[in-house]
Amino acid sequence: MTVVHPKYFRYAKQALFFACIWLLFGIVYSLLEQGILGRASHYPSTQNIYDFKSSLMYASTGSFLIGLVHGWLEVSWLSQKFHNRALWVKVVLKSGFYLIFMFLFLTFFTLAINSYRFDASPLSKEVLDGFKSFFTTFSFWSVFIYIAFGLVTAMLFAELSSYLGPNVFLNFLFGKYHRPKQETRIFMFLDMKSSTTIAEQIGHAKYFNLLKDCYADMGNPILECSGEIYQYVGDEIVLTWTERNGLYKNNCIRCFFEISATFQQKRSYYEATYGDVPVFKAGIHMGLVTTGEIGSLKKEIIYTGDVLNTTARIQAECNTYGKTILISERLVEKLSPAMDPYRASKIAKLQLRGKKELVQLYTLNQSSNTNSI
Repeated sequence: MTVVHPKYFRYAKQALFFACIWLLFGIVYSLLEQGILGRASHYPSTQNIYDFKSSLMYASTGSFLIGLVHGWLEVSWLSQKFHNRALWVKVVLKSGFYLIFMFLFLTFFTLAINSYRFDASPLSKEVLDGFKSFFTTFSFWSVFIYIAFGLVTAMLFAELSSYLGPNVFLNFLFGKYHRPKQETRIFMFLDMKSSTTIAEQIGHAKYFNLLKDCYADMGNPILECSGEIYQYVGDEIVLTWTERNGLYKNNCIRCFFEISATFQQKRSYYEATYGDVPVFKAGIHMGLVTTGEIGSLKKEIIYTGDVLNTTARIQAECNTYGKTILISERLVEKLSPAMDPYRASKIAKLQLRGKKELVQLYTLNQSSNTNSI
C-alpha cells in the first residue's frame, strides 16, 4: 500500500487552501456579473452569449483550477526560491511571475469557452474573433485586474500562514481554540549543545546564521514525522504532536534521529561554514495540556500544563547524564514496540519541584532489534 509522504500531503493541503480562496473569488465574480448584467442574454462589449449558470460553472471551475496550480507552484517551488527575501519583494516578484502565467491561462481558457459556446474548433474564425473582441475590451482587463487582486490576496494569506504556521493559521481562522480545550499532546524540547561556547567562538552574527541553517534543515524531518513547531526560543526549538500523530510509527522519537542524521549528512557544509557540526539534545514527554487563544494586542495559541515544565526539566537533565535524548516512562510505555529500531534504557528518576511523584527517565539508542522498546 502506497502512503503519501507527509511533505506532499502538506503541499496538497496548502494547494487546496489556495484553490478554496480562488473558488470564493470565482463565485463572487459570477454573482457580481449577474447583478450588473441582470436579464441580458449577451455580453454588451463582445456580444457573446451570456448565461448565469454557465458563467458560474466556468468561473468556479476555472478559479478552482487556477487556485490548485497557483497553490502547488507556490508551496512546492516559488516559496523556496524566495524564502530569504523581504515580504514586499516576494509579493512583487511572485506577482509578476503569476500574472504572466494568468495571462496565458486566460488565453487558453477563453479559447476553450468560446470553442464550446460556438461548437467550433478553437482555431475557427468565429472563436478567434470572439477571443480578439474579448481581449481588446475593458472586459478582459476587468477580469485580469480581478484575478490580480485575488492573486495578491491568496499570497498574503499564504505568507501569513507561513509566519504563524499552517495549523496555527487554520486554527485561528476556524476558531478551534477560541474556547480553551484540554487535549493530550507530546512535546519535544530541542536545545543546541554548547551553544554559548559556539556563539563566543564564531561571533553572534554568524551564530544567528547557524541557527537559521539548523532550523531550515530541521524542516524536512519535522514534516516527515508530522511534527508542529510550537516555539523558537533562541537556540531552543519546541516541537509538538497530537497523541495520534506523535505515536504513529513512533514519529515523536523518529524525528530526533532524522534531525541528527540530517546534520551528519551535511557535516562538510557545517564544518566548512561554522567549524563544527551542531548537536542538539532533546527531552520528550507527553501529557494533558489546556490549549487556547490568548492576548489582545497580539494573539497566540498557547499550551499550558505541567507537561511543558516537565519536558523542559527532562531536556535539562541531558547534560547531567551525558545523553543527547531523554524521554519519560509514560511516553516509553505508549511507543509502538515493533515499528522502529530503538532501544530504551533506564537512566534515573527525576524529582519534580513541588511534586511527590518521580519521573522515570529513559534514553534511546538505535538498535538492529526492532522489538526492543
